[in-house]
Amino acid sequence: MTSAYRSLTQEEIGRLQGQGCTATDWQAVLVADPFRPSKIRYVDFIGHVKIGVLSEDSHVADACELPAGLYRATIAHCVLGNGVRIANVAGRLANYRVADGAWVEDVGIIDTPPGCRFGEGIEVAVLNEAGGREVPLFSELTSQFAHLLCVYRYRDGLIDGLQRMARVAAEQNKRDMGTIGEHARLRGVSRMLGVDIGPAAVIDSVQSLENGTVLSHPEAPTVVRDAVIAKDFMIAEGSIVSGAAILASTFVGQGCQIGKQFSAENCLLFANCEAFHGEGCSAFAGPYTGTHHKSTLLIGGQFSFYNAGSATNQSNHRYKLGPTHEGKLERGCKTGSSSYVMWPCRVGPFSVILGKHTRSFDTADLPFSHLEADASGKCQLIPGHYIATVGTLRDGAKWPNRDRRRGPEKRDVITFDVFSPLTIGRMQRGQKLLDELSENTDRSVDTVTVGGVEIKRVLLRTGRKRYAASIERYLLEQIVLRAESLCETSITSAAEILTVSDQSVYDPTWVDVGGQLMPAARLERLCEQIENGAIETVAALRGALSEVHRHYAADVWAWAKSQAVVAGLLAPETETSAGLQDLARRYFDQQAKFLRLVLVDAEREYDAASQTGFGMDGQESDRERDFTRVRGRFPDNSFVKATSVQIEELSGRCQRLCDALEALP
Repeated sequence: MTSAYRSLTQEEIGRLQGQGCTATDWQAVLVADPFRPSKIRYVDFIGHVKIGVLSEDSHVADACELPAGLYRATIAHCVLGNGVRIANVAGRLANYRVADGAWVEDVGIIDTPPGCRFGEGIEVAVLNEAGGREVPLFSELTSQFAHLLCVYRYRDGLIDGLQRMARVAAEQNKRDMGTIGEHARLRGVSRMLGVDIGPAAVIDSVQSLENGTVLSHPEAPTVVRDAVIAKDFMIAEGSIVSGAAILASTFVGQGCQIGKQFSAENCLLFANCEAFHGEGCSAFAGPYTGTHHKSTLLIGGQFSFYNAGSATNQSNHRYKLGPTHEGKLERGCKTGSSSYVMWPCRVGPFSVILGKHTRSFDTADLPFSHLEADASGKCQLIPGHYIATVGTLRDGAKWPNRDRRRGPEKRDVITFDVFSPLTIGRMQRGQKLLDELSENTDRSVDTVTVGGVEIKRVLLRTGRKRYAASIERYLLEQIVLRAESLCETSITSAAEILTVSDQSVYDPTWVDVGGQLMPAARLERLCEQIENGAIETVAALRGALSEVHRHYAADVWAWAKSQAVVAGLLAPETETSAGLQDLARRYFDQQAKFLRLVLVDAEREYDAASQTGFGMDGQESDRERDFTRVRGRFPDNSFVKATSVQIEELSGRCQRLCDALEALP
């Protein structure tokens, strides 16, 4: 923006008046040189207004070039940058700094009240609708910060420190003037009060925005359009909020898509969430939470990497003491159409929920399970059912490829791994639990009850075997990946491959902090640093979380090696070139079997049952022909081909690794 302004000359004032302009005080209207009076027509100036250079720049709207300038507007107490276009302001544009190249047209009232915070400091009653877990809004809010503040309320010092950070961050943004960033475009906005607009943002045909911030970046423009209503909100870079969506006391993270009449109240939606048609109330939507259907309600729950089926809903209210209940569907969960869960509940990672569940349960230590309600509302569980399914394998591949975040920084720290120390650690606990149940359950018993769910006795051993196989395969995989990466370097012995970094942290328990996986010991250290004041700013916390993420691979290896020793996979006799070769062959054999099981599951999508309804009104032979024309052939499916290639490459990887290990002493 221009820093040098001057008063208007009498000749310039006269010309502006001749072009239909007025001012409460012409001496309060300052301009930058070169000044072009021809660019200002039918404008009423109120109070102090500074006008930048109105150049010959043009703004493109619907393939039509529109000139920079001020036309048919009431402008009060504003600072206008170079090359702006402000036209057809039916109400007023007041108390704003409009940056260079911005465009404001066909709008009603755009104003900033005194002492505005632009949504900063608004407390969101997330997870528990009745309160007690509030998270304040501020522009640097991340999924990790919100998780720490929302979930760990039992740590008073931690909560005090985080709340203090948030207050400082919010207080810094208290101003009497709003900002419309460089090259931002506002068109068709009926009402906007106390809203900051970031650079390159597009605000189009919006009904009402009040007390909020639209963060944006030229590399990640944010779009808000088509009858959106938002109050007490923040929308982060690269997100699209459209289609008459309604936001109230809500945060929308980077790369999100919200629309098709979705309404959110007291919700936090972090990176790459998608929310359409339905409703959110006090929902903590961690990264990659997806709800696409009408009649779907996410209420009083914590979700991440989640897919909500149509008509999914939960209850946080039992008509006693209010909406006090809450639930947690851990990363990777899915709910089927018309599924219902009565909170409180906790569901282990990568599980699928079907049916109407009217009783509380906790399956945190039984990940990858199938949970289905019977007629009475009891939960029937099949442990480990989704470990070797095509959906699980696709999940691990699709999320990194669907990261829509652009620009210089990605604030939420995300760990994409499906199989990790977190999920494998849960399998270990699940295996132990199933072993105990199997040993202590009489054969005459049909079902056992644990954690509020029922498991058929005959499935205890099946689930135990699934977990055991996955645990061993994962540990072997970590050994192989470690060996493959280090054999390409200048290592001199097999034992060197198994060395654990001094920078790593080992803890048998891992945690998921808003989408970021870490050893529990690192979380404890982080919390202690906040409690003792070693970390006292939002920037310092982000730096600490980034440092934890930087050591993720080293921490994974420290955990995997320790668990491999406990499991008997690593011992002095196996920590040799020959021993590692045997482990490598064992892994590649198991991985091939696992991938073939996944392909068997995928092939069910092409079986006779899947062809039901195809070839309508034709002959029997037309059914398969119709199916092939629409769905293609199983071997030609992109996922099937990619998985088949992986299987084919395993033998070559095995041979190359064994050759490299053979060369080591």
